[in-house]
Amino acid sequence: MSSQKFTALPDPQEVFVPLSEEQLAILEAQVESEQPIATVQSEFNLGWGLMKSSDDDDVKQGINMLTHIYNTMPSRRIECVYFLSLACFKIKEYREATRYVDAFLQVEPNNKQALTLKKMIENELAKDSLIGFAIVSSAIAASVGVASYFFRRHK
Repeated sequence: MSSQKFTALPDPQEVFVPLSEEQLAILEAQVESEQPIATVQSEFNLGWGLMKSSDDDDVKQGINMLTHIYNTMPSRRIECVYFLSLACFKIKEYREATRYVDAFLQVEPNNKQALTLKKMIENELAKDSLIGFAIVSSAIAASVGVASYFFRRHK
């Protein structure tokens, strides 16, 4: 990955602010007008616009677009990694989001936006762990209650 520093990356909360239909249509029209081969920047802009969508299928399409850019344009890899982390976080793929943000932080360990995103991911993982623990605890308590009822009845 390159050693380029990114200070103008979007705040992690930006991924939750969808573009209007008109804005997204403009990005799609730009890519379409450049066919058969759209510029990397136009594809990147459309991918980011799709990632901001409230439709998970659009987000996944945006992930596919930025993954393609990552694979074909080494000079854009570190930037793509940050945006892929945002998208994975948005669709609750926290393990993938962690993998991406950790890769970004290896290159830019003090990047404010990436550190904020890392903290947001960790908070969601902790929440999920607590919810999972509560569900398992409830299931165990219910099983013990049922077993004790049958054990008492059987005596």
